[in-house]
Formats: sequence, C-alpha cells, structure tokens
Amino acid sequence: MARARTGQLVESNRFQMFIVGVIVINAITLGAETSTVLEAKFGPLLTTIDHLALAIFTAELAARLYAFGWKFFKDPWNVFDFIIVGIALIPAAGPLSVLRSLRILRALRLVAMVPSMRRVVTALVRSIPGLVSLSGLLVLLVYIGGVIASNLFGDTGDPRFTGLGPTLLTLFQITTGDGWSDVMRDLMVQKPYAWIFFLIYLLVGTFTMLNLFIAVVCSAMQEEVTVPAPRSASHDDLLLQEVRALKEEVRAMRQNA
Repeated sequence: MARARTGQLVESNRFQMFIVGVIVINAITLGAETSTVLEAKFGPLLTTIDHLALAIFTAELAARLYAFGWKFFKDPWNVFDFIIVGIALIPAAGPLSVLRSLRILRALRLVAMVPSMRRVVTALVRSIPGLVSLSGLLVLLVYIGGVIASNLFGDTGDPRFTGLGPTLLTLFQITTGDGWSDVMRDLMVQKPYAWIFFLIYLLVGTFTMLNLFIAVVCSAMQEEVTVPAPRSASHDDLLLQEVRALKEEVRAMRQNA
C-alpha cells in the first residue's frame, strides 16, 4: 500500500510540476555561477540552491525506485534520469573536477519530465534510420561533386580546389550555404560558366536534401502525434497494487465481522 501511494505521489501532476520548477531554478543557478559578478555577490546562496536541488532530485529518484522496484529501469526515460542524477552525485574533486561542468546536464531532465519534449525526442530517434540513409546519399553527392569540381576548377590555381580533400571541404561549406557566392564569383574570373555547376549543386545538394531531411523528421513527428502512446507499465503496476490492497482490506473486514 505504501508503495502504491508513493507511486501515485511521484506520478501526480503537482509533483511533476514541482520537479520541473526545481529543474528550471537549478539550471538558472548553474548559469549564474558562471558569472564572476553574481558568484562574488551570491556565491554561497547559489551553492546552497544547487545542493538543495540535487538533494530533491536524489529523493525523487529514490521514491521512484521504492515505488516501482526493478521495473523502474524498464522505462528508458527513468534510466535517463538515473544516469543524469548519478553523474551529478559523483564527487567533482581532484581528477574528477571536470565532471563539475556536467551538472548542467540536469537541465536535460526537462526532456523526460515534459511530455511534449519527450514526443519530439522520440520522433527524432525514430527518424534516425531515414536520416542515416539520407546522410549516406548526401556524402555520395558531395563526393561526386568534389570529383567533378576538382576536374573543372583544379587548373585555376584556387587553393580551395587544388585536390580532392580541399574540394570536398569547400563543397561541404557550400552545402551549408556559407560564402558560396564568393567562391563562385572568384572562379568566374577564369571560368565564366562556373555558375552552372554551383547552381545545379545548390539545387540538388542544399535545397533538395535539406527538404528531404525535414520531411523525414516531420513524418516521424506526425506518426508520434497520431499513434497513441501505450500506457506505461509502472502505472499499470500501481493500479494492480491498489486493487490487491483493497482486496486484502475487504478480506480483513470480513474476517473481523
């Protein structure tokens, strides 16, 4: 019965909103600690808030473990929270002082606590296979473009096209939309028709591929919104525990009657 009540508490909307508020406040204090002015004025207060937030996160995690037992680890978001809080509990002293900067990872718990953020991350994970295929296609496109550009502009003396390596790096820069017009105009001094290659490459490599990437992510987002999420096993377990507790109470009342 105590586990069921603890589970109801940690799954309640008020408790969830409280944890979200603690996460936001903790993220703000961690950012404030990077300011020398704020650290000098409010250093002890910021440290106290940081330690208090970590204590609340640890207590919340312990309550979830108590309520759900080992089934707690069946939910990947619970595992994510466990890792984030576990990293924060590692003493950041001596050779482990670099871990102190990882405290900001606690802000990522918002992803696990806010349902809308969870849906976005889940959709991105589901779109990974499609994104990998598109990335392979983009790499092939850049390689083909690099070979063509090396043959077309290698004799201009431009260091950006002196070999396949520099050419691939230049085309990758062009794919991001960074300074492509400057590169094109520099080449047009010796190659007046260089604009044809750049326009074709930009249309295929930038606009088309970018739209395909967006289409894959949007498709995954649409599936995540239209397909209802299954009920978590932990919630069902709590309901079963409540039913069993009620049955035991009814039996006890009958025996005492």
